Amino acid sequence: MTVIVFEIERTFNIKVADSSYGEVQTFADMVKLVTKEDVIPEKADRLAFNIAPILSVVAVLLIWAVVPFAPDWIGTDLNVGVLYIAAVGSFGILSILMAGWSSNNKYALLGAFRAVAQLISYEVPMLITLMVPVLLARSMGLMEMVRDQALWFIVLAPVSGIIFLVSSIAEIGRTPFDLLEAESEIVAGYHTEYTGMKFGLFFAAEFLHAFTIGVLFAILFLGGWRGPGAEEFRLLGVVYLMLKASIGYFIVMWVRSTLPRIRIDHMLALNWKFLTPLALTLLILTAIVEKAFEGNAWRVPALLIGNAIVLFASYLIIRAASRRASKERVTFKKRPVAKPA
Repeated sequence: MTVIVFEIERTFNIKVADSSYGEVQTFADMVKLVTKEDVIPEKADRLAFNIAPILSVVAVLLIWAVVPFAPDWIGTDLNVGVLYIAAVGSFGILSILMAGWSSNNKYALLGAFRAVAQLISYEVPMLITLMVPVLLARSMGLMEMVRDQALWFIVLAPVSGIIFLVSSIAEIGRTPFDLLEAESEIVAGYHTEYTGMKFGLFFAAEFLHAFTIGVLFAILFLGGWRGPGAEEFRLLGVVYLMLKASIGYFIVMWVRSTLPRIRIDHMLALNWKFLTPLALTLLILTAIVEKAFEGNAWRVPALLIGNAIVLFASYLIIRAASRRASKERVTFKKRPVAKPA
């Protein structure tokens, strides 16, 4: 790090040490990862071991192929864009499983087992909530979905947007759902045996995926590139999309910096006992309301009232379950405490 800072100061005749405030550390880490030795375990499956980190990055980059940046600015305008995102997003889970299994390391394999328990589980509510914007837009194409959001879908389906964001954070294994790489329990998780840039590729994919979640959240629920003047000046559409994506990314980083890691049984209970039933209820509710109030002025109020009722009912159910659990909890009599005379 000191050598890199010294070279920058000498080349550009500037004083980096007093003004960088740590920005140069990122470049130093990149250089360190690139120059580190590439070590492969002796009994590892070399092919799967080497492909896994590349696949983790490719899985994120493939999503950007169908992202509409502005009117008519899109890589490939698929009429099944949502289905494509769901398909290629699963490659990231496959890369984690490959990394843990091919490393021939019990800690890495345990991290891969946790990937099966966590990531695949949280894909269920995420994919269910993906269907809510599809029903509202009556299309699986992302460009058509953005054009249909004269009123943002987060207004019509706020609870679905929250579930999508929470399940997406869990699906990429960010805090508080980072049980795949719990250092205090399984050393480092599925990437224990990786060194150098292969180790860096997993984290590059994770950080890129975190921002990609913000982009998808902006497209599905915040109107994507839509905004004043976006139709006339396409560059404005890109600016609007990035600003909206920054909101989702800020929430991801905010949660990561605020909440501690939760227990795996609590995490799975949150998914199967709360998020998945809630997502299914909202999907059925949206389908019924869309059919019943098609082309009607009561469509928007009906969706909002339905979301409010489902949210309030969920609160009552959670409150009742919490009270029942507190009554069933075993309590012990207080022991006498010695007091000084």
